[in-house]
Amino acid sequence: MDREARPDTDEDAVRATVRRRLHEAVVDLAPVFGFTLSFALTHHLFLALATALVVGLGVFAYRLLRREPVRRTLGSLGVVSVGALLASATGQATSFFVPGLLVHCTLALVTPVLLLLGWPPLGLVIGMITGERTLWRRCAVRRRALTLANLVLYTGSLTMLAIQLPLFLSGQAVALGTVDLFGPLVFGLSALVGWQVYRRALGVHRCSGTGSPALT
Repeated sequence: MDREARPDTDEDAVRATVRRRLHEAVVDLAPVFGFTLSFALTHHLFLALATALVVGLGVFAYRLLRREPVRRTLGSLGVVSVGALLASATGQATSFFVPGLLVHCTLALVTPVLLLLGWPPLGLVIGMITGERTLWRRCAVRRRALTLANLVLYTGSLTMLAIQLPLFLSGQAVALGTVDLFGPLVFGLSALVGWQVYRRALGVHRCSGTGSPALT
């Protein structure tokens, strides 16, 4: 592939991945929507859990029909099932959201460490998308730009977590589920702003020494 054509190709690949991830996030939240709506209307925990599981199975079938990766399909259904088991065992509707909150809390703790070590998670993701793997680490400019962009995404995640944790601790399941549904929107806005921050930080720089030109 021509080296001059590579940046545009890489940028298209990143944008396509963001769009796909947004679509996947919306589909993943279908069981959460079913649970939240059912519990808000009936305040019957087991009916809400049954709704979430039925919708989760529907998402599972939808993904199988689309021939999406089985691992992701099973993972999505697994998260819903674990949440349902926890809520059933504790009798607390908020327990349904524990698996998702644990994932978010883990990322909130791990991300700063990776940033300090010079391994922004965003760089790892983009490296896999573009096929350059970790070559971006050889360029200090790109590494800094990716770190700044990652901070934008991290801020969005922390904002969501700062809203969700008090709702979870105060037992407000409907409000917690409603906030959860805004996750894709926050991710999309954070990705958009983060991408602009990345481009500004990169400027006209080209990483000819890394084996792959910078995305611009």
